[in-house]
Amino acid sequence: MEGIEHRTVEVNGIKMHIAEKGKEGPVVLFLHGFPELWYSWRHQIAALGSLGYRAVAPDLRGYGDTDVPSSVNSYTIFHLVGDIVALIDSLGVDQVFLVAHDWGAIVGWYLCLFRPERVKAYVCLSVPYLPRNPKVKPVDGMRALFGDDYYICRFQELGKMEAEIAKDSSEQVIKSMLTGRTTGPLILPKERFLSHPSTKPLPSWLSQEDVSYYASKFEKTGFSGGLNFYRNLNLNWELTAAWTGAQIKVPLKFITGDSDLVYTSSGTKQYIESGGFKKDVPNLEEVVIQEGVAHFNNQEAAEDISNHIYDFIKKF
Repeated sequence: MEGIEHRTVEVNGIKMHIAEKGKEGPVVLFLHGFPELWYSWRHQIAALGSLGYRAVAPDLRGYGDTDVPSSVNSYTIFHLVGDIVALIDSLGVDQVFLVAHDWGAIVGWYLCLFRPERVKAYVCLSVPYLPRNPKVKPVDGMRALFGDDYYICRFQELGKMEAEIAKDSSEQVIKSMLTGRTTGPLILPKERFLSHPSTKPLPSWLSQEDVSYYASKFEKTGFSGGLNFYRNLNLNWELTAAWTGAQIKVPLKFITGDSDLVYTSSGTKQYIESGGFKKDVPNLEEVVIQEGVAHFNNQEAAEDISNHIYDFIKKF
């Protein structure tokens, strides 16, 4: 954590906490996923900040030390992208190198769709571009494919998942999610977020100190902010009708693990291998599949991810 500084900036009507390292050089902006924080990028912030870049990672709206608006409707994709555009403005730059994972990756895709001139190049982890299907709302499609207990379907009802999560400690929830190695669609047990608390020892890439840091922040904020991202999936579908069929033109490198639950479900692997991904993202320059790596690859394979980021962005 040496050299990482913290401050709060005002963006889009909220106060946003950011961590940063490096005062000069091109900005590399890191966007985290669920259930995470700026802290998920601790290794990459240190690495890129030491290589002449200005590494910046916010806690997204609803997370950590950033404001947590109470209304579900305050978490649409326009709010989330609006926060990031305002953050880029606050950094005093026109463009950033974007690096994002999980829900951060989804926000990243829409940033590239709405404001491509603000992104010099994009390194995307885990979640590929999800082109809008004009015939099916996303949650409805997931429910039809995977059933009512698919995790995204279970996240929809306000308050219900919060109550299920509360049956376990924040520490147990974080530990279970970050170390889970489920492949294929994530189906949750009835009436409980965790079927049973994990008793397995932590992997080498995740310390008790790491788990405790995450847990301390979620104890403060709860999980509603992050869950509200999922609760806007169908509304986002309605709001983004004008972008149906639009391509992403930003230069891109995509990295995922071969044990990632996104890669191993929802037709993702086929989408990538069939050329559909390249068709939707014509400037996709490279796809990296990490062997034996699961969903949280920025932490599990931290050094490898840092090297991949640097090798890509140094070309620009």
